[in-house]
Amino acid sequence: MPALFWTIGVNTQAMTHFTNTLSARLDGLLANGTENLLRGGLKGIEKESLRISRDGIIAHTPHPYALGSALTHPHITTDYSEALIELITPPFTDIQDTLDYLQRVHQFVYAHLEQELLLGASMPCGISGDESIPIAEYGSSNVGRMKHIYRHGLWHRYGRTMQAIAGIHFNYSVPEALWPVLHSQENSPLSLADFIAASYFGLIRNFQRVGWLILYLFGASPAICKSFFKSRPDLMAQFEQFDGHTLYHPYATSLRMSDIGYKSLNQANLDIDYNSLAGYVESLSQAINTPYPEYEKIGTVVDGEYRQLNTHILQIENEFYSTIRPKQIAQSCEKPTVALKRRGVRYVEMRSLDLDVFHPLGIETDTAYFIETLLLTCLLTDSPLMGGHDHRINNSNQLAVAHAGRKPGLELARNGGTILLQDWAHEILAAMQPVCSVLDADNPHQPYTTALKTQQAKADNPDLTASARLLAVMRERPQPFASFAIGQSVEHANYFNDQTLDDKTAQTFVDMAVQSHARQQFIESQPQLPFAEFLHRYFTQTCTEPS
Repeated sequence: MPALFWTIGVNTQAMTHFTNTLSARLDGLLANGTENLLRGGLKGIEKESLRISRDGIIAHTPHPYALGSALTHPHITTDYSEALIELITPPFTDIQDTLDYLQRVHQFVYAHLEQELLLGASMPCGISGDESIPIAEYGSSNVGRMKHIYRHGLWHRYGRTMQAIAGIHFNYSVPEALWPVLHSQENSPLSLADFIAASYFGLIRNFQRVGWLILYLFGASPAICKSFFKSRPDLMAQFEQFDGHTLYHPYATSLRMSDIGYKSLNQANLDIDYNSLAGYVESLSQAINTPYPEYEKIGTVVDGEYRQLNTHILQIENEFYSTIRPKQIAQSCEKPTVALKRRGVRYVEMRSLDLDVFHPLGIETDTAYFIETLLLTCLLTDSPLMGGHDHRINNSNQLAVAHAGRKPGLELARNGGTILLQDWAHEILAAMQPVCSVLDADNPHQPYTTALKTQQAKADNPDLTASARLLAVMRERPQPFASFAIGQSVEHANYFNDQTLDDKTAQTFVDMAVQSHARQQFIESQPQLPFAEFLHRYFTQTCTEPS
């Protein structure tokens, strides 16, 4: 593999595919005896869950005070809705430590939910149109108002209902010690910082090519409550009726990751550049700075009230929907694109994982091992540059798998032709085996290899996938989706409520909650600029507001 494979004149229409032969990067590490540097990457999880009442209705209570301030708490916050709680783990080198932390934060949350539940499924139940979904509140400070108004903008642009969908984001940071070794091994003329950025974007491009596999293996949203479509009844016609309360696609895997409810021509036509850090920042910034006629009709301030942050294609970076994002930790009042431009890529955020409705944490340990292996395989595999045509192919494959991934004989587009989903899946899984062997090292339990074998069985037999199992249980009982999801959520609640946090851990979470409220009060006690001026300074990056 040429050292400059990501910068020289590669055919941007080409699509690489994995084989079970060692990549040049991994081959070099093995030859030098440095393959152990692949182990120890940082893994973190962000898990969204909709708070619901015991009878399955979306919660209209405020974010529980005992959990801390949603604005400032580092591990317990809200996403779009006041009812859409988000639990965030710190990053750990051992994925089991990550899952253990997620377990403990769940236990603390359930100790303060009273009679409410966390919905264990990605697709929302118990909603009755957009107005039934309360938008998250973050207090009176400018930064809190900005977060709230941004969500108002999403409502006016896309509706609230699709914003109540929940999922898991898997954050992964390549081991720091690996970078200088790869940089030297490939004799790269790039600076180390530029080499790291180029490598992360190579990982991202490869994931965009093969990320449909995540939907096939772990998608758990093949069915939807009819109430989901109350604000958009016209969308119901594209589905079959499972029962009087449920719509579905017979072979669907992840309707959460499909195009339902998120019809947006402006985003569909965006051509975000994933070939370099500079191109990504420039293309995303252009979308944030470009007015969009349909959003100009909505207006920014109407009758003295903000409807959205601006009338541009994107209000801010987070509005751009993607299955995987390059990330850098932003400082106070720093835009994500500016953070990336200044300090490069720190980690990637994989966003295409449904909640596992069969597991209280929403994710199996095997799933986490598999995702780490897949992301590393994407890093170690050649990654040609991509153009708009490639993005359209990748999106088309993802939609095909989301809507009908278990359909016998389903073919996906690749290299100007088509390939059976099962054949491509086996190619990808075979390419992951050498990476699993390195990650397992001398571990007698072989967790990475075991996780890979579990997924290989699903590639052979679609009935083993979460989406197929979910529909099978609903048919056997028989039971509409809402009843099934609520029943699973009750079981999850019982699981967490049957366990008690030790006093020291419980007090740690209590202290964090208290500190987060104090932090919010401090922010709100500071002199606040007029909000329009605050926004101007944020978008021009001249602000110094505390956050």
